[in-house]
Amino acid sequence: MAIHRPLFKHIRDHDALFSELAMIRNDFASTLGLMHHDYHKTPKFVTPEGQRLTIEPERSIVVPSFKNLRGVKRLLEQHIPGFNIVAKSDIGFRYPTAAIAGLDAPFIKRFRSEFFHKEGENRNICRPINLSYGIKSRGKGDARQEYEVWVPNENLQQDPSPLFIDKYGEDLPDDVRDFAALEPVVYGWMGVKRSAFEAIYINKSVMGDIAIIVGLSVDAYNIGARPDLSYSPRVGSSIAVGNAELEWEVMGYYAPKGVHHSHDDIWLAINHTIDVISQPLTELYQAIILPINESKTERILSTVSQLDIPLEELLEWNLKPWEFLQTSSLHRRKAHDPSRSVNLLGRLNRLFYQESHILPSLNEIHDLIAQ
Repeated sequence: MAIHRPLFKHIRDHDALFSELAMIRNDFASTLGLMHHDYHKTPKFVTPEGQRLTIEPERSIVVPSFKNLRGVKRLLEQHIPGFNIVAKSDIGFRYPTAAIAGLDAPFIKRFRSEFFHKEGENRNICRPINLSYGIKSRGKGDARQEYEVWVPNENLQQDPSPLFIDKYGEDLPDDVRDFAALEPVVYGWMGVKRSAFEAIYINKSVMGDIAIIVGLSVDAYNIGARPDLSYSPRVGSSIAVGNAELEWEVMGYYAPKGVHHSHDDIWLAINHTIDVISQPLTELYQAIILPINESKTERILSTVSQLDIPLEELLEWNLKPWEFLQTSSLHRRKAHDPSRSVNLLGRLNRLFYQESHILPSLNEIHDLIAQ
């Protein structure tokens, strides 16, 4: 199924990529009768006490393999009235994620580096770029707070907490601000390949003239068996877990120009959309859904913990997320041959390309979910 995918047109230009996606979404919205509507981002959630929370409303299901999600785009359209997949919104990413806080931390801290291949480059390697730094409160609850900033390349090895303060200002709670400033130590890694697309959900009987924009993604992922991505005798591989996740997240909404809806009306529409997608997916995949309530970052932490990697070993390694942007380490050496430096990028590639745990190509995963 060969279609135009903006990701493959704008290989390394995020601004051009997301600008084109926005134009595609707006053009499609006009075909649904929303030509006199404005786009709005998901607003802050205001608690009864007046606290403004940065929430990204999302849910997901975890299944054994991305192949279990064959044809899921068409199934969603068939089972959810008013669910309209945005034509040509297909996008895909490959990225490694680092979990940078232990199981006992109040929040999750992560680094994520999306990456693309250069034109004509060997697809058997990955080259991380665009490092992002994120903090979220634990679990998948409704009130989860999530913050993310992109780290300038020239500042990769500096404390990114000032970027948080600059972006979120008074919306950054003191406990999150304090957590952001803690020194980063890598606790584990995940390699992910993602196919994604957008949909617009309309249900006038419940949501009136609000139309909700939903981002959906299918992630095929591997979790490293050890935080330094080395071979683990216990699992017989450098990869401990490989599964797939289908995630749906509210990205924003359309409303008629000049109409200002109340906070409660907007969040009623958002929560209804999250629930209406959840119901058919739970029914369709109930036989294979894995009972996992952790986020993917938490899954890294629990996987490493189950392999009995002691905290002392983690602190001794003292891995930093930006090391995986480097082809080789200046000071890390192979245990069996100290004269040879460790190729961190090569180890990272094993999460994507190890023959016995290979992740699909972006084309393969896109085509499979659209069948």
